[in-house]
Amino acid sequence: MATTGEHLSKALDGAWHSARERARTNMADPAFAPHYTPDLEQARAITLKQMRLLAEHGYAESGFSVGSGGTGDAGGAVASIEMLAMSDLSLMVKAGVQWGLFGGAIENLGTQRHHEKWITPLINLDLLGCFAMTETGHGSDVQALETTATFDPDTDEFVIHSPTASARKDYIGGAAQHAKVAAVFAQLVTKGESYGVHCFVVPFRDDDGNDLPGVTTSDCGYKGGLPGVDNGRIVFDNVRVPRENLLNRYADVDADGTYTSDIESGSRRFFTMVGTLVRGRVTVGGSAGAAARVALSIATRYALLRRQFDAPGRDDEVLLMDYLVHQRRLLPHIAKSYALGFAQNELISTMNRIQSVPTSEVDPQEQRELEGRAAGLKVANTWHAARAIQEAREACGGAGYMAENRLTALRADVDVFTTFEGDNHVLTQLVAKELLTAYADEVRGMSPVEWMRFAADTISDVVKKRTAAQQIIQTILDTRQDNEEDGSLFNRGTQLTMFEDREQYLLSTAARRLQAATKREDNPFDAFNFVQDHVLHAARAHIDRVVLEAFVAAIDDCKDETACDLLSDLCDLFALTVIDEDKAWFMEHRHLSVERSKAVLRGINERCRTLRPHVMTLVEGLGVPEYLLGSAMLDREGAADS
Repeated sequence: MATTGEHLSKALDGAWHSARERARTNMADPAFAPHYTPDLEQARAITLKQMRLLAEHGYAESGFSVGSGGTGDAGGAVASIEMLAMSDLSLMVKAGVQWGLFGGAIENLGTQRHHEKWITPLINLDLLGCFAMTETGHGSDVQALETTATFDPDTDEFVIHSPTASARKDYIGGAAQHAKVAAVFAQLVTKGESYGVHCFVVPFRDDDGNDLPGVTTSDCGYKGGLPGVDNGRIVFDNVRVPRENLLNRYADVDADGTYTSDIESGSRRFFTMVGTLVRGRVTVGGSAGAAARVALSIATRYALLRRQFDAPGRDDEVLLMDYLVHQRRLLPHIAKSYALGFAQNELISTMNRIQSVPTSEVDPQEQRELEGRAAGLKVANTWHAARAIQEAREACGGAGYMAENRLTALRADVDVFTTFEGDNHVLTQLVAKELLTAYADEVRGMSPVEWMRFAADTISDVVKKRTAAQQIIQTILDTRQDNEEDGSLFNRGTQLTMFEDREQYLLSTAARRLQAATKREDNPFDAFNFVQDHVLHAARAHIDRVVLEAFVAAIDDCKDETACDLLSDLCDLFALTVIDEDKAWFMEHRHLSVERSKAVLRGINERCRTLRPHVMTLVEGLGVPEYLLGSAMLDREGAADS
């Protein structure tokens, strides 16, 4: 019979339980034991060896279509790579670059000729590649990349060139040592006209590891973390590749240089191409979440072993976890890990559904919503990971600072996740713009009366149509009872209403301020910049609401009564913590009275005390196997405690 912890773990694994369990089984091999290896050469060698072991297990096949040589399980592929973060974030990044980014570019932007030539070798690691998008001068603003790919009809080749110092491809995983081929994003130029950013397959290193003619690579060297990833730089000096190396699913160039595309709008073509690569952003967020679970598992287990200070009436020192302040440090992060895990599962399911049908059949609105949701959860997961891992490190005191206990490496490795696959502030704006543009056309030229009528009718629909498990949510809202007593804050309908009201208000007032700024400012940039802080707040409120609704849906799906009760208490803790963090807004807008505001803090403390006897079960539910903890202090403290 399954334990409560196993029920929780299965609930957190969601629809991708089988893929995650296969990953745990694969990583039971001692070769995947967590390690502290600061030496670059040694760390890179270990990571590549682990990659080859994964390839032998067919680890990457699920990420590619059956026609390309895979098994066609996009969701399973993301879940599998996320799980690698529990072993080593360097391994996760290396696998994500090879199979997710490099392989994903060829799979999603290429056509049959590219698939037949490159997919099977890259799955098996016979071909090691990298994803050369970011440049020294351009990261998030991909449309402004400077690298050029100019077609030469005399030789039927594209000429790949870095025209300026800032056009150097930078921070590219695999470029320093292991990769031989790059998926290069460059401005396509033919017949003297630029058609925007496209992707090209460009060999840049020979079998002996030497740069090919016209290519200059360099090593980024030591970074803040991720020593097992060989990040490097690439400069192209008129490097020629065959015309067929253009990944031509969305656009092509004929032998005479004529450019053709079924998508007439250059902007829409660009966003269509980039949108197919959303899997990388989904994976980054989920992997950061997995790293946070590891850190919280270590810190919580330590707090259940480590004792500090005597207490009156007790024969021994007090366990760290028996202090309310320690519970307050760790349990809200554990609650948020569950919450984000459930939201991530819904995101993966949506991505899997959309990517399982031909591109021509995908609803553009659904694709945009997927991209917005992926951006939002990437932001939420990575910021959560950075904060939770730091808190876990501090909660373990001096022991947490020792490399042998893994927390410092996790903190260093996850740091960059907040800025790669999109800087978190930029992505938060992307979320807000997606929400605002859902009704931007309608608000132009409205009178104040018309705007208020529109806000009452339409903005509410924009918010509500994005809810998960709509029927469950609506039932809860319809049956809620609210009052000013402490107990009302534990009412799920009250929590949902507070989250939804905040999002609706922030979105409507952001749109109103944007409309006013647009009339007042001559420059559209100045208009948007004027309300940027408001827009970011609205986006964060949207993400919070989406995550809470995912939690509610997961509780409804859980079939074990005891596990369901624990999840309900965790959901309370998550919701009240979010309200507490934005308490000023709720009070300013009269969603919380002074007394009720105090009740929020009392509610958080009460849930911490309620969950204290079940802490070990909650940690087991996070799904991190003991053999992947890699923390020496747990063995020592456990031995001392016994």
